[in-house]
Amino acid sequence: MGFFDSEVVQQEAKQLFEDYHSLTQLGSEFGKFDREGKKIFIEKMENMMERYRIFMKRFELSEDFMAKMTIEQLKTQLNQFGTTPEQMFQQMHITLERMKREIS
Repeated sequence: MGFFDSEVVQQEAKQLFEDYHSLTQLGSEFGKFDREGKKIFIEKMENMMERYRIFMKRFELSEDFMAKMTIEQLKTQLNQFGTTPEQMFQQMHITLERMKREIS
């Protein structure tokens, strides 16, 4: 069975996309949140980013051709913006840490 044939993989990918989309939309209102709302938002973003990092690691460890191609496509796309997947995760971590400091 291919990597993308797995119902678990399909469900996790769908859930990650939906969670990311919802959180990014919600994030546009971040400035209007009270302190507790901001803390909850940051926590949810951290959790989602960790799930995404794990999901991407599954791709990297897979022997499936399509999984490897997906990783290469992501790297190529990010490279066009002058970054790597690891730098993307680091930048998100830095941003979330800055957001935490601002509400402390």
